[in-house]
Amino acid sequence: MDADAGGVGLGRRAVRIGSVCLRHLGAALFRRGDSASGRLAEAAPAMLSELGPFYVKVGQLLSTRRDLLPDNWCTELARLTDTVPAVPREALTAVLTEGYGPPEQWPFREFDWEPVGSGSIATVHRAVLADGRVVAVKVRRPGIVPVMTGDFRLAGALARATRWLPGLRRLPAEEMLGQVGTAVLAQADLAAERASLEQLRANLAEVKGVLLPGPVAELCRDQVLVMEFLDDLREFRPEPYSAQERRQSMQRVLRTVYQMLFLDGLVHCDLHPGNLRLNAAGDVVLLDAGFVVRLPDRVRRHFGEFFLNMAFGRGARCAEVVIESAAQVPKGFDRDGFQAAVVQLVEESSALVAGDFNLAAFAPRLFKLQRRYGIYAAAEFAFPLLSLLVLEGMIHSFDPGVDFQGEAVPVLLQAVGLPVD
Repeated sequence: MDADAGGVGLGRRAVRIGSVCLRHLGAALFRRGDSASGRLAEAAPAMLSELGPFYVKVGQLLSTRRDLLPDNWCTELARLTDTVPAVPREALTAVLTEGYGPPEQWPFREFDWEPVGSGSIATVHRAVLADGRVVAVKVRRPGIVPVMTGDFRLAGALARATRWLPGLRRLPAEEMLGQVGTAVLAQADLAAERASLEQLRANLAEVKGVLLPGPVAELCRDQVLVMEFLDDLREFRPEPYSAQERRQSMQRVLRTVYQMLFLDGLVHCDLHPGNLRLNAAGDVVLLDAGFVVRLPDRVRRHFGEFFLNMAFGRGARCAEVVIESAAQVPKGFDRDGFQAAVVQLVEESSALVAGDFNLAAFAPRLFKLQRRYGIYAAAEFAFPLLSLLVLEGMIHSFDPGVDFQGEAVPVLLQAVGLPVD
């Protein structure tokens, strides 16, 4: 991020953004090689990294949107990394002082200035309270909200300008920005994250072997989220668990995700290896509720109905659900052609032996069909589906034999009010 970004006016920031974009895009367009779209895709990661954290996070989310972007764009954007230096101690002190008063009034008996996690929006620190409880303290970076809000406004102008660029004219840039930009800004709202954590914990309280850190409500502030510190966490990989322990853990993960998707409608959409962990007992631990999507009841029902009909091989109804839940259906839409293509896709998937279904193979084909017929999925539908793709790869590496559809069906039947045998 530009060192002086928080203090400059929007106009000066706009000039800076325009200059960076023109330099990268101009160089890509005038360079010989692949198509204009291919050259622009290759230039995007370096350009977004130079523009700052808002654009990096937008790019990261867009890299998952294979329903909207061609594969080469998603591949290039997936190279973006959210590696940001830690906040200087003086700046952290200022934020904590604003929240709690001078240091002698802070509720922390100990505070580790070296963060256990450092992102573009916040850093996370281990601390000990006066009563001896160990907590995780998430501190929002000073000045990040006005910078990101201003960048969101400027990005809107940039998205509108893409309609004039060769290779980008067909991309629904404004729609994409509206979806992913809003999701990025929401990750800076620590009060919303606290509320999401509390609601997720309540929703999943009956799911055995699933843990989320509990907020310490009385110590949370606008720029500070204080939570229970969960220690002895392990990376999401098979060792040293037995085959039975691995299967049980993966069943817990799937039961948790399916309950969020099909029953509760409050979905953690950022379950990458950093946020999905296991402890020594094999319990599943969910961290960082900054990117949580609340599914409207209509979308939740559509989502469940799509998966249930897919599991039973009812491709025609799957196609109708996609159409009904779409954010955009073009004029002159070829409904019959789209439905026939989805029916074929679902029939091919239904022919697989139980446990062999692969969402990572199914979803990109569905996304390509949506792009071909001009259907753009609503963000509430797309983000949970795409988070499942990330999760599927992690689970298959942990337990290749897990049956995604088989684990989903009992929850889906419960969601639609049918008896579960």
